[in-house]
Amino acid sequence: MTDTVAPHTIANDLDALHHRALTLSIRHLVEHWQDQPSLEELAGVAGISPFHFQRLFTRWVGISPKRFVQFLTLGHAKRLLAENHSVLDTALDVGLSGPSRLHDLFVACEAMTPGEYKALGGGLTIRWGLHDCPFGTALVATTERGVCWLSFADEPDGRDAMAEFTAEWPAATLVEDPDATRPTAARAFGWDGDGSEPLKLLLRGTNFQIKVWEALLRIPEGAVVSYEDVARAIGQPTAMRAVGAAVGRNPVCILIPCHRVIQKSGVIHNYRYGVPRKRALLAWEQARVSGEAA
Repeated sequence: MTDTVAPHTIANDLDALHHRALTLSIRHLVEHWQDQPSLEELAGVAGISPFHFQRLFTRWVGISPKRFVQFLTLGHAKRLLAENHSVLDTALDVGLSGPSRLHDLFVACEAMTPGEYKALGGGLTIRWGLHDCPFGTALVATTERGVCWLSFADEPDGRDAMAEFTAEWPAATLVEDPDATRPTAARAFGWDGDGSEPLKLLLRGTNFQIKVWEALLRIPEGAVVSYEDVARAIGQPTAMRAVGAAVGRNPVCILIPCHRVIQKSGVIHNYRYGVPRKRALLAWEQARVSGEAA
């Protein structure tokens, strides 16, 4: 592993600028949605003209900034909970539920054996890369057996994400290779909608954590469930606190949609990568589903 961490882009320098502009504007929307920011205000935050900002936002998010704000409200989250109260039970009956036709992210999981778990990645080669997205910089890591890590970075150079990643896989051989991880980043953030082949995950977790993560995979895109729903779905209705801890330990955010679990009251809280990012991810998904339906 090299000591220098340099950010990489999904496609090219222009896309990188667009992603950063969207990151800034989405963050501003999440922080100030109650003030109903104007198009001109958001375009100023992004550093581009209102005309180009409207086109860029609609292109990547699927709907207008004004419509996006509607998905950020507490009332909307409460309505989703009421509508989807049995979504996990239904999904468990029929098997894995594809998130949507627009963003078909079919995932197949493989858990490490107890021996592999204890080895902390010994003998495993992991290729990693940093990629820009509308929610900041994402660190993606893959192996021959599947994706083993996806997290967000808050520091510009990604060092905070790298520290967490290397601590989780201390004995593995880490190779910086953004070209190898770029297809996974494209699938995760919806730039490549081809879900014909399963995206394989290699998960390192306890039996209980794996069980919770498998349940999260059954939550469709655009839906939310409560921690109680997840606990009931795995057959342990009183284990809400343990479920919450397992949700927080998810090593592949987005791919395992831990952001789709919220409080029963509709309050969005306790996200590993910050509540504003969780709120933005939920609004983004709900906007995509709404845009597809339209």
